[in-house]
Amino acid sequence: MSSPNSSPTLSPLDSPLSSSRALSPTPTIIEPTFIVLPDLVSHCPFSPTYHDNGDAVAAESLKWMLSYVPHFTQKKVSAMHGLQAGQLTAYCYNNCTSDRLRVVSDFMNYLFHLDNVSDGYLARDAAGLADWVMNAFEWPDAYRPVAGQRGGVEEISAGKMARDYWSRCIRDCAPVVQGRFKSNMQMYFQAVHEEAVFRANGIIPDLETYIQIRRDTSGCKPVFDLIEYSLNLELPDAVIDHPVIVALNQCANDLVTWSNDIFSYNVEQARGDTHNMIYVFMVHEGLTLQQAVDRTGAMCKQTVDTFVENLARIPSWGDDIDKDVKLYVGGLAAWISGSLHWSFMTTRYFGDNGALVKATRIVDLLEGENAKA
Repeated sequence: MSSPNSSPTLSPLDSPLSSSRALSPTPTIIEPTFIVLPDLVSHCPFSPTYHDNGDAVAAESLKWMLSYVPHFTQKKVSAMHGLQAGQLTAYCYNNCTSDRLRVVSDFMNYLFHLDNVSDGYLARDAAGLADWVMNAFEWPDAYRPVAGQRGGVEEISAGKMARDYWSRCIRDCAPVVQGRFKSNMQMYFQAVHEEAVFRANGIIPDLETYIQIRRDTSGCKPVFDLIEYSLNLELPDAVIDHPVIVALNQCANDLVTWSNDIFSYNVEQARGDTHNMIYVFMVHEGLTLQQAVDRTGAMCKQTVDTFVENLARIPSWGDDIDKDVKLYVGGLAAWISGSLHWSFMTTRYFGDNGALVKATRIVDLLEGENAKA
């Protein structure tokens, strides 16, 4: 018998502590309050270069953009200033003439704000908006109603801006480059429509499907066509369609696009937007938020490595074409480095905290009401 002053020995099953644990409710899962970004800037082997006249051209381009949207609220105007699309252009097209930089900068501003300038038209009716914009690309001299577009109806601002930009671009843009650009813009609108269908039905596509659509919704394909325009190039189809050049183009697209998914995740999650690679990994592979961020970051680093590997595989087409190919591929590399550095300059993703986030790589997650418009 045990001593009156001693406690009886309890088996683990009889232990009050064990009993308490067994009967307690499922522990509350604490939602993350921040994410740690992958260090993509340090991994990038290309140094950013800024156009000598970049700031002046960026200011002119922004003024042009604002002239078409007098109805914008002060909040939207401030967001356009903070966007710094012209500065991104100056990083990515850093060795062209100022005149051509201005044309490209206008398109970059236009592409970023396509949804805003058309009052949400892109989300509501991507096919309808595509008709207006592609109409401008087909007939840059004046608006011509086509099937489904009534005569006497005033052209929407998105069409007017596209016509203004395109009429200046084609003055000295090679016909083959014009064709590529228009084809890629058509694919952009088709992909945006597919994305809208997924969103409307609450569908998060699998990784393969997502990557294919995202390569077009990113808008990288037409802006990469403008590398040729900016440098007065006209690469033959045999060069552009060569597997190594296609791979380099795709790697640059993927890096810009997937890194953007990481940088934009915070503001997107705060407004309930799930068209992002991070969500794809969380939904289809059951990863935690940070694991999904890390996985996306690893893919970004791998695509940069693949880009570098393919640089050594570029074949020769003769001295003249090789020189142009080197300029074009340099433009792709400029997009890789320029987009990474610009992402911490613009207020689009991290507000006024871009420099701090770049240094610490820590992003505090926003709540819904704090999401940017």
